[in-house]
Amino acid sequence: MGVANGGDTVHLDADVLIIGGGLAGTWAAAAARRAGASVVLADKGCCGTSGVTATAGPGHWWVPPDPPELRENTIRNRQKTGFGLNDPEWMARVLAKTWESLPTLHRFYDFSKDGTGATRYRELRGPEYMRALRKLVDSLGITVLDHCPALELLQRADGSVSGARGLRRQQGGEWQVNAGAVVLATGGTSFLSRLLGSHTNTGDGYLMAAEAGAELSGMEFTNYYTVALAGSNMTRSMSYAFATYYDEDGAVIPIPPGPDVSRPLAQAMLKGKVFCDLSRTPEDIRAKVPIISPNFMLPFHRWGIDPYRDKFEVTMHGEGTVRGIGGLRIVTEDCGTSVPGLYAAGDAATRELVAGAISGGGNINSAWAVSSGQWAGQGATRFAARQRGRDAGRPIGQAGLRPVAQHEVDLRATLSIIQNEMLSYDKNIFRTGEKLKRTGEVLDDIWSVFHAHALGNGANVLRTRETAAMLATARWSAASALARDESRGMHQRDDRPETNARFSHRILAGGLDKVWTSKDGSQPLELAS
Repeated sequence: MGVANGGDTVHLDADVLIIGGGLAGTWAAAAARRAGASVVLADKGCCGTSGVTATAGPGHWWVPPDPPELRENTIRNRQKTGFGLNDPEWMARVLAKTWESLPTLHRFYDFSKDGTGATRYRELRGPEYMRALRKLVDSLGITVLDHCPALELLQRADGSVSGARGLRRQQGGEWQVNAGAVVLATGGTSFLSRLLGSHTNTGDGYLMAAEAGAELSGMEFTNYYTVALAGSNMTRSMSYAFATYYDEDGAVIPIPPGPDVSRPLAQAMLKGKVFCDLSRTPEDIRAKVPIISPNFMLPFHRWGIDPYRDKFEVTMHGEGTVRGIGGLRIVTEDCGTSVPGLYAAGDAATRELVAGAISGGGNINSAWAVSSGQWAGQGATRFAARQRGRDAGRPIGQAGLRPVAQHEVDLRATLSIIQNEMLSYDKNIFRTGEKLKRTGEVLDDIWSVFHAHALGNGANVLRTRETAAMLATARWSAASALARDESRGMHQRDDRPETNARFSHRILAGGLDKVWTSKDGSQPLELAS
């Protein structure tokens, strides 16, 4: 790997560039390095501490291979709940890859034991998990650029991706990595909804990939919400499985069976305040909470609330594409996008292949990050090996970087409009074609101004690009939700309450100046040669 200094820009050469240092990005970097690639990992925050995993107690989709019926039944059951959009072969691959991968962290992570003395691989402690992955990355000699957000991709004349450039937030100046291939592990976006750990996840990878010509899939599935103590961002949801909810008059709010409580709670919250207590939580679960999610109780302690005895007000934070499903379309078994040399992993990629039309929650999403990260890292290594030299491509960033004619754009006001369209309960949970069409029109109008005129300067260049990414993501989400003219899984249309067999396919979206949607008629994916 070559390193050179040119003015205020640090130039590096590598076989593989990983953008994003969370769960998927670190697994991708390790896999690429073990496959023989020189690797640079650039993280917007500090690799090992940033991202949603670092604040959580992540479980994993963890099913033994023997007897075979266990995995067969798991896959069959998920197919039923996935409403026909997931793939049994992908699910089997993820289960197998996760099973073989987690035990390899023994050198870096102190796994706990269960009551029988068996090692607990399924449930990990997020802060220690990410610290272990940072140690793994460092042990392999991977170059890590902390606090170095990427701004745009570089692209060769033949259309393949050849690296990226970004900011050095602490040292000052910029960085540029010329690479044989790039893995986007930038996470999803919750549209800055105050979802715990997601402040750096603003959909950057989606925008950068779309500028290179990639498509997205499953973007209609962006209306997952998590309950939290009002006034806090503590969106750890496990304990709320035992919640009892009350309206302002103290009447119990009936919650129908099933994992989705968003609709009945949103209906109540649109009328007034909603309160909760966790008195039904079993004693053994209460004892495990400080171990599994050690930060969950902190805001309660700070405000003198005993959640197992007292009623407390709750709200819901939108999770967008974090616990939603949509992301960059995957076209090969090693997580390649439709753009040569560009791979996607974790929440940056669609999770429809394994989750289907309902959220993958913590366990399937974590297993997907572990598996897709490694496949993407290996795929990028193979692609890079076929490239001669590390010539710099052309920077291709658009919105916020190269406007037609600059004039001032109010970033705060723009974000407020995005959040109003994408997080409001009445628009994003209780969807109708009319509401979605209006949302699309509002967002398109903003984009026409933003794309043409917004230019990030100095300290606000990153926030300008982040706003552009969230705006673009919102447009693809609204268009995809309008195109799915039915209710399926977590996508519910009040004007189309039935599931329609004509929509038993994935919906693709893309475009910047003009957003488009189409039916995904892909054949089974093939491993990239």
